[in-house]
Amino acid sequence: MAELSPGHPGADGAAAASGEATGVDERALDEVVRFTSDLIRIDTTNRGDGTCRERPAAEYAAARLAGAGLEPVLLERVPGRTNVVARYPGTDPTAPALLLHGHLDVVPAEPARWSVPPFSGEVRDGVVWGRGAVDMKDMDAMVLALVRFWARAGVRPRRDVVIAFTADEEANAADGAAFLADRHAALFEGCTEGVSECGAYTFHDGRGTQIYPIAAGERGTAWVRLTARGRAGHGSKPHHANAVTRLAAAVTRIGAHAWPVRLTPTVRASLAALGSLYGLDADPHAPDFDVDAHLAALGPAAALAAPVVRNSTTPTVLKAGYKVNVIPGEATALIDGRCLPGTEEEFRATLDGLTGPDVEWEFLHHEIPLQSPVDTPTYARMRAALEEFVPTARVVPFMMSGGTDAKHFSRLGITGYGFTPLRLPEGYDYGAMFHGVDERVPVDALHFGVRVLDRFLRTA
Repeated sequence: MAELSPGHPGADGAAAASGEATGVDERALDEVVRFTSDLIRIDTTNRGDGTCRERPAAEYAAARLAGAGLEPVLLERVPGRTNVVARYPGTDPTAPALLLHGHLDVVPAEPARWSVPPFSGEVRDGVVWGRGAVDMKDMDAMVLALVRFWARAGVRPRRDVVIAFTADEEANAADGAAFLADRHAALFEGCTEGVSECGAYTFHDGRGTQIYPIAAGERGTAWVRLTARGRAGHGSKPHHANAVTRLAAAVTRIGAHAWPVRLTPTVRASLAALGSLYGLDADPHAPDFDVDAHLAALGPAAALAAPVVRNSTTPTVLKAGYKVNVIPGEATALIDGRCLPGTEEEFRATLDGLTGPDVEWEFLHHEIPLQSPVDTPTYARMRAALEEFVPTARVVPFMMSGGTDAKHFSRLGITGYGFTPLRLPEGYDYGAMFHGVDERVPVDALHFGVRVLDRFLRTA
């Protein structure tokens, strides 16, 4: 599937090899902005209730891939929850393939809180506004603009590049990456590594250093539902078997729990790299390493590692009762839990203790943590691509606090990295854009992303 058509400029021996072109053309720079804006205007809000419909965005992406001579396949587990997969062939048939994936769905947005309508895709003062601008229709647009440029220029990368645009990432991926990995593994044949969101962006440390973190792992998802049961009754007659107070006590314990430090190889590498930037002598591999003192000495750069030195449990939803003078017989809460590699049994045992005998808990959604090596040729090529365009860049590995579709593709033996290149101005809070109000991305950042991806993927 997705072979280049006979008339495609990269389909014959006279086509340009991967190193012949020196950079993307102006059309690609125009298209990445237009595609980002267009995709934002296609409302693919995923509320987690099954009502999302990614098909219009999938059809948009598929049409542009087809315009590059590819043969995209549209796949659905549920009607309307559409995924797109295509393959761009490389020059070396013996080389393992590389997966390039991005999701099409977005989280909800409350228009009343935004400066611009969240699904307008408005381009104003050199910035593209709207839900999905960084999470992650920008990356989807970069991929589309890049492969279309390659088609025009006759460029072929060294490795086959499998392109996947997925549904349902913002919920549990059951209709997206999980479905693809389970039911359509053959489409990813030969893929050993994957690249997707949340890495290679500018992190300004407030001291004049521009850090570019490349994601080489992510914590596991452990979303938990708590259920407390008690004796229903009249609100004027209090008793100790109150489901609300039982639940509230458990939620308070969970929210206040101080999880112990658990350093993974990726996090140690991140702490070491960050420490070297600021001349810190502490060795993250030493048995007496004080992680909290090290983080304090990193200043603002600590934000790149602080969320992933421990597991976490954050209470997010409470539900109980239906009338002020009625004691309910049941109360529930949702907890956003995240766990590091190798800590899942500890997580379970800790939740057992924190909930106590009067509250039951279960996983609402549970996915594995990941960590990827940072001493690989692929990581080195990502670093080199960034440094080519930003010679002063300080590239460091980091672990994502949240999760991505890479978890599901890992079941196919695909090692995942976060690499969505964006050169961002000082004062732009990249982290706040994810699921935040007034999500937006600079046009210059999109141009930078296409150029860096082009340089990386040709030789990856």
